[in-house]
Amino acid sequence: MNLTAAPTRRTWSIADLAGELEISTRTIRFYEEKGLISPQRTPGNRRIYSKRDRARLKLILRGKRFGYSLDEIGEMIGMGDVDLDEVEQITRSLAYGQKKLDDISQRIEELKMLARDIRSMRDKLRSRLEQLQQEGGRS
Repeated sequence: MNLTAAPTRRTWSIADLAGELEISTRTIRFYEEKGLISPQRTPGNRRIYSKRDRARLKLILRGKRFGYSLDEIGEMIGMGDVDLDEVEQITRSLAYGQKKLDDISQRIEELKMLARDIRSMRDKLRSRLEQLQQEGGRS
């Protein structure tokens, strides 16, 4: 598929989107089951995805890359059949972003404490090993 032509398209099949976004069709159906996207259906019950669905899929994938859960992504972008206004969407995204940054900062501090503890234990073990080796050399 020619990616440069994609933004001018009006609709996509599930296979088109899966190929373009490098995800499986099952993943796209899963996001639909979760209510994150709501494609239209043909009279033959085939899914037809709009520009809006395509944009939402890109937001979902970006959110997953940043470590957000599907529930958090759903809160930020709204469910597939509900339109959040842009102000509300940005406000929610900022709140989740701040929470994620706070969580990362907390994990960094915990890892720093763990590293200090491990270095302290290493130093104690080295000291004890040296002591034992010196005592063994005297006998």
